[in-house]
Amino acid sequence: MNYKLISKILGYILLIETAFMAPSLILSLVEKDGSAPGFLIPMAIAILLGLILINLKIKSRSLSPRDGILIVTASWILVSIVGAIPLFIAANMTYVDSFFEIVSGFTTTGATVISGIASFPRSVVLWRSITHWIGGMGILVFTVGLLPKLGIGGFQIFKAESPGPVAGKIESTISQSSKRLYIIYIILSAALFTCLKIAGMPVFDSFVHTFGVLGTGGFSSYNDSFMSYEGNAVHFILAVFMFLSATNFTIYSLISRKKFKEVLQNDELKLWILITLAAIFFITLDLYSKGYPSLLLAFRDSAFQVTSISSTSGFANADYELWPSFSKFILLILMIFGGCAGSTGGGIKVTRISILLKLIKREMRKATHPKAVLPIIADGKTLSDEVVLGINAYLGTYFVIALASTAVVTLSGVDVITGFSSVATTLSNVGPGFGDIGPTKNFAFYNDFFKLYFSALMLLGRLEFFTILALFSKGRRRKEIIKL
Repeated sequence: MNYKLISKILGYILLIETAFMAPSLILSLVEKDGSAPGFLIPMAIAILLGLILINLKIKSRSLSPRDGILIVTASWILVSIVGAIPLFIAANMTYVDSFFEIVSGFTTTGATVISGIASFPRSVVLWRSITHWIGGMGILVFTVGLLPKLGIGGFQIFKAESPGPVAGKIESTISQSSKRLYIIYIILSAALFTCLKIAGMPVFDSFVHTFGVLGTGGFSSYNDSFMSYEGNAVHFILAVFMFLSATNFTIYSLISRKKFKEVLQNDELKLWILITLAAIFFITLDLYSKGYPSLLLAFRDSAFQVTSISSTSGFANADYELWPSFSKFILLILMIFGGCAGSTGGGIKVTRISILLKLIKREMRKATHPKAVLPIIADGKTLSDEVVLGINAYLGTYFVIALASTAVVTLSGVDVITGFSSVATTLSNVGPGFGDIGPTKNFAFYNDFFKLYFSALMLLGRLEFFTILALFSKGRRRKEIIKL
């Protein structure tokens, strides 16, 4: 492994993280809220270490698949360790709580141990939300855009970082792809911020919720998220942008190039729209038929919570723990499914669900035509057996980890619903769940061991298992995992 080159790239990532901390430091100094040391100390550490690492002399500028995997895994852990320091110093939280909170931020999970966020310094609230925006697109995708200037190829990093079964380029080079992705990301962010301001939301809150929505994170500047927020406009604006943020960003690239035929052929997009609309429709009917005040309010809350949970944003505008069981069941399924591949959303990803349904259909047909050759076709292209195997392996791994982790978590004394929900929401990077971690509650009651365990699950879910599993495997087994 090329350890010096890996260290050099990690140095650049630390310097990038300090740049993203700068707005919070400036806000702290302007408002004189006393939290400035909480940012100055980690920034000084990161800058010093970063400058040492980027000045390492390297002989080879090539990266192997395992190098890319190590960079991705180490980066997420390193930025979380450094990023937790502001909360530890400025918010007087324990370091374990700070680490849990910031891992939740970077992985865009939105699970929290904080009950009264409105009482925190605004600079800390801002940093907490900026981690969503960084983690949504991935600080490594940003880094990949800079690597060619250093003479370093970034495909192995891009492949290990990209969510979904296939890491595809939307431009001719990885560097151009990463730049295109960030242009789309910034445009959507600016559009949402503008819409929220027009709808009457204050500037600071508009920034916080823009970062949370585009990163599909869920951290809010309000103690109860949006449960007491009046006015329908903001609720519907957020619902639309949560849906857009969890849509494959390749779609936006195709639209910008007027390749509408390819957009219409995209199986994942069609299923994503169908799932979202169907879920909103059925929950709206269920709520209204069970005594919701009005059909409009039922539709508004249904649209908000469906897009929030399915995009894995995790905001809440109602206490869905009080909803009928049918509606809660739909939300639980959406929590597991998640958003689209190539988006900022978490979960299993809709493209895997789409291919799984095609696989089930093929096996049903083969039951009556055992000798028939029936390839799996997605977006008009035949999928290789390797991709299909990888999807099956991912789904199997997800549910094995989910079930085993639920068994571990129930040792804490929580009920099965709370245990499974805690695992599913952290593994799928959603945030709130059901039971004792519902929309009006949080993870604060768990002890430090389980908070660290959930932090590991959040990282596993964000890196989609195989990145980390391949890192700790050897020889042929590692090569097989990398292929998956």
